[in-house]
Amino acid sequence: MITKEIAGAFAKEWVDAWNSHDIEKILSQYSEDFTIESPMAVKLYPQSKGIVKGKSEVRKYWTIGLDKSPDLKFELLEVLVGINSISLYIYNSASKRKSVELMSFNQENKVNKAIVTYSE
Repeated sequence: MITKEIAGAFAKEWVDAWNSHDIEKILSQYSEDFTIESPMAVKLYPQSKGIVKGKSEVRKYWTIGLDKSPDLKFELLEVLVGINSISLYIYNSASKRKSVELMSFNQENKVNKAIVTYSE
C-alpha cells in the first residue's frame, strides 16, 4: 500500500527527474514491462496508436518528446493517493497545459502502467 509520504517522495523524484531531462533518471522509476497510454503518444509516436509498451519503446517515445520540448518543465500541483497507485496533477510550463498521470506500481515499487490525460 502506498502512503501519503511515499507518494510525496515519489512525486518529488518524478518531477526532478523529468525537469533534469535525463532519460535514464526518468526511466529508473519504471518497470521493464511498463505501459503508458497517452494522447501525446499518438502525436509523437504514432505507430503506438497512443499505447506504448515496454521500457525500450517508451525510451524511444520519451526521447522524441524531450528532443521536441527542450524547455519542458513540470510543476507538481497535487498528489492523489490510491492503494497501489498515485495520480500526479501537473502543470507543464512549456505547453502551458495541465495533465494528470495515473500510475500503478508493481511489488518492487516501480511504475508498471500509466494513463495520462491533458487539459485542452
